[in-house]
Amino acid sequence: MAKSSSSSSTKPKQTHEVFLSFRGEDTRKTFTSHLNSALRRLDIKSYIDDNLERRDEISQALLKAIDEAKLSVIVFSKNYATSKCCLDEVVKILECRKNKAQIILPVFYEVDPFHVRHQLGSYAEAFVKHEQRFASTMNIVQKWRDALGEAANHSGWDCSINRTEAELVEEIAMDVLQKLNSVYVGDLDHQIIKLEKLAQLQLQYYKSIDTYENQVSHEATVQRITELKMKRSVRMLRLTREMLSYMEDSEAYEKLF
Repeated sequence: MAKSSSSSSTKPKQTHEVFLSFRGEDTRKTFTSHLNSALRRLDIKSYIDDNLERRDEISQALLKAIDEAKLSVIVFSKNYATSKCCLDEVVKILECRKNKAQIILPVFYEVDPFHVRHQLGSYAEAFVKHEQRFASTMNIVQKWRDALGEAANHSGWDCSINRTEAELVEEIAMDVLQKLNSVYVGDLDHQIIKLEKLAQLQLQYYKSIDTYENQVSHEATVQRITELKMKRSVRMLRLTREMLSYMEDSEAYEKLF
């Protein structure tokens, strides 16, 4: 479940990068709160639901927040599956994974990942109640089961490992940062690698044919690599056009975005 918190992105209109899905009664004031703080310390904008009222239906605001996120962290806890709203969030997150390549990061907090994947333990108990309540629309219940199994199969974090919660949330936050960075700069990294190979080939070839035109061509390639690396740094630092507005009149400004 998730409201906007802190951090920035390359697009000034985007209000958050990460959506946090969690069962409020299990982790709102403990693990999820600590994880959200760790994300803020890394200048990552998160969306966390501050609505303390119990609700059965997922709101349009939450659906929109999931849709706009680049990455969703799902904090699976003991009572997560008791919430229809949480289960609907997982379904929406998987939809965004399929349609928008949204990254999914499951976190298993005081619950066995195997129980989540196969709806055992407290998850089995929750689904007994769901099947009774939604007996006339079992396709919905099956959709939730399938969504849990798929989401829980993504590579994530098992909080039962032997370390403190303080250490764990910092490591998860760093993992989120690295995954977001791969989204922001992956296209640039691909271009940089290709151009660096081209520059090496140009250098080797132009040694045997040393002309002014060849030298200019190699220098242009090197200059383009430098520009792309600077653009990469701007994205990594989450620098926006507003933050660099003092450079607006310079020739280099537009090349940074």
